[in-house]
Amino acid sequence: MLIATADNGSPAEDAPSLPLTGPAAPAVRPATGTTSPDTAQRWWRDAVIYQVYVRSFLDSTGDGIGDLAGVRTGLPYLKKLGVDGIWLSPFYPSPQHDHGYDVADYRDVDPVYGDLAEFDLLVADAHRLGLRVLLDIVPNHCSSDHPWFRAALEDGPGSEARSLFHFADGRGADGELPPNNWRAMFGGPAWSRVTEPDGTAGQWYLHMFTPEQPDLNWRNPAVPADFDKVLRFWLDRGVDGFRIDVAAGLFKHPELPDSPDPSADERTRDSVNPLAWNQPEVHQVWRDWRALCEEYTARDGRDRLLVGEVSVRTPSEQAAYVRPDELHQAFFFHLLTARWDIDTFRTVISEALTDIAGTGSTVTWVLNNHDQVRTVTRYATEPGAGPGGTSRTESGGGLGPARARAAALLMLALPGAAYIYQGEELGLPEVVDLPDEVLTDPIFHRTGSRQHIRDGCRVPLPWSGHASPFGFTAGTDAARPWLPQPEWFADHATDRALADTRSFWHLYREGLQLRRSLPQLGEGTLRWLPSPPQVLAFERGDGLVCAVNFGTEPVPAPAPGVPLLASGDCPPGTLPGSTAAWWMHAPGSASVPAPR
Repeated sequence: MLIATADNGSPAEDAPSLPLTGPAAPAVRPATGTTSPDTAQRWWRDAVIYQVYVRSFLDSTGDGIGDLAGVRTGLPYLKKLGVDGIWLSPFYPSPQHDHGYDVADYRDVDPVYGDLAEFDLLVADAHRLGLRVLLDIVPNHCSSDHPWFRAALEDGPGSEARSLFHFADGRGADGELPPNNWRAMFGGPAWSRVTEPDGTAGQWYLHMFTPEQPDLNWRNPAVPADFDKVLRFWLDRGVDGFRIDVAAGLFKHPELPDSPDPSADERTRDSVNPLAWNQPEVHQVWRDWRALCEEYTARDGRDRLLVGEVSVRTPSEQAAYVRPDELHQAFFFHLLTARWDIDTFRTVISEALTDIAGTGSTVTWVLNNHDQVRTVTRYATEPGAGPGGTSRTESGGGLGPARARAAALLMLALPGAAYIYQGEELGLPEVVDLPDEVLTDPIFHRTGSRQHIRDGCRVPLPWSGHASPFGFTAGTDAARPWLPQPEWFADHATDRALADTRSFWHLYREGLQLRRSLPQLGEGTLRWLPSPPQVLAFERGDGLVCAVNFGTEPVPAPAPGVPLLASGDCPPGTLPGSTAAWWMHAPGSASVPAPR
């Protein structure tokens, strides 16, 4: 394996097969279990969490699929990077129609990823290294293989089992039409018709994603009662919280009426159908889950975190989910979707700090995740990025890498928490030319279109070497990675990144080290500074300045001297185009609102 383990099976602090020597990032936050109540109850407010897409992180068995033992082996790498914790993508038993977001059993581990004993070792080792562990929980829908849904098919119309889902009679003379006109997020109708136990065509059931992911009916008290048990099962195993999938979902309009824009979700792949998402009843669920987490916190002083995937239209709508008695945090996707434009960035940051931080929560910044085009490629294909675009996949094309580096430094300087998707610290571009025959995303298989597909950001990570599998999978006769890695992944392999002090990896690590050591960073506020037209500049605390040049031409630096850290070459007195930098200067100078 790439990263050595100690004799007792725990991950060693350093691995001889990767250049992981040198001092680790300073551990300002004590390890889990040794914190004071005040410290423990604030850890999430400015934490930086690394998203582990388990299937693509590191394979310990040689089957070409990442697993929990691989994650455990990689913990020292993440500790050295300097993050505060990890979020694990779903690893529960599942038929893998949507790679784990179709859960068949919420209280176990799929054998392809390991078992509960391996999970317990992972949590213990993460805590020993001072890393928190968050699980991905999927409450909006389950798998069509879930025992509840199998019973619903067997028991027939009107049964208690069917009331756990959204079953309804069809429209038309023989019920041959869906109950309403809603479309699924991943393409096609949001309803599928079942064959009844007697062999006749029967009722329809709702699935806002795929037919293999039936939506649960949260108006049935049995559903929230069971999820209470699910949360307790994992909290009792020591997890530090949950990332909540589709947190604005769960409840549908009780009458299931037609939508005025039925194709909106399918067209945009965003939850915009007001009858299917963001119903008012969902907030009571988060109040109940928050109370459950606080019950555990009261036992040992360790806050358990709830962070929601809240896809709503405006920051003010998102703010309703992070009120003091609901979710601790919600991903602020408006930064992720912001085009590379100074006015857009200033607007979304200002709105977040007004609406989200105004609730008493902190903003949870994110530039990428397992559902999005990788940052390097996304910024390379925007107007003004220069030649290349997606045709220059191996480098991201044009200005993509420089902009991605600058955006990372900006995000780490903002007040609040941040999440980093695996591979972003390596500067990985999107793999845009995967052959159709290897694609696994249900969006592709339901629509026949490559638009919005997510396989390109999920290709297994390159760890070492010059050819696939790049150290991702164990053994000399290892199986191929579950998605093919391109040859140019060699340029982004972890061993090269660690050896090159100018790499994305070192930029992230140095930014995380400064974030931990400087009191100006992390939680707090910012003050906009006056700056040239293409420069976004602000001050944090007493004298920490961050500035980003959104243009392509150099401008005078907004602060004197050599930067503490810059995303690219930054001579004193100058801020080059597509570059971000941090400076320390005399506190309070020029701290006035930036012109709008």
